[in-house]
Amino acid sequence: MLQDIPTPTLREAGPCVLETERLMLRRPTLADVKAIAALANDRRIAEMTRRLPHPYLQDHAIEFVRTLANDARETVFLIENNFVPVGMVGVDWREPDAPELGYWLGVEHWGQGFATEAARATIDFTFEEFEVEHLVSGARVANPSSRNILEKCGFQWSGVELHRFAALGSSTPVDRFRLSRSVWASLKNWGNSTRRAR
Repeated sequence: MLQDIPTPTLREAGPCVLETERLMLRRPTLADVKAIAALANDRRIAEMTRRLPHPYLQDHAIEFVRTLANDARETVFLIENNFVPVGMVGVDWREPDAPELGYWLGVEHWGQGFATEAARATIDFTFEEFEVEHLVSGARVANPSSRNILEKCGFQWSGVELHRFAALGSSTPVDRFRLSRSVWASLKNWGNSTRRAR
């Protein structure tokens, strides 16, 4: 039950929209479900993302957005480029001592640096707005592109674990990564990929 999950301590109320040089990150709404379903309904994405089922239907997107509206366990942003949805990024607070960064992009948006840019903005938001000492994340061993994104964001490899993937219906090895607040602070000058002050 939600009341059993400690709420992260906010330093101050954070903005609901994050902006970078090329992207806008905002909370998804029911108006976005068609776009989310269209982006997420690709086996190549689902097989690299633990909780996405395949096929991913509009009903899945509706349930996802409705759950987010009432659930403090996740801080999730829809990623937009020129007002066109391209993917999702967020932090899962189910384990308050180990908040976890996650992201995915529609296949047609791979290879353009959007995931790194969105991840950096979300990392900055998390460390600036919440009293956390580190973030964790993971990438399937079979997904070197995601591993590369995490390394570009300062995450350091911490081992391999088995995790269950909904689309696979089984567990598979995942490289685990950790980013401490001190490492983030030393890297905070990401350049033009950081959040813009509002």
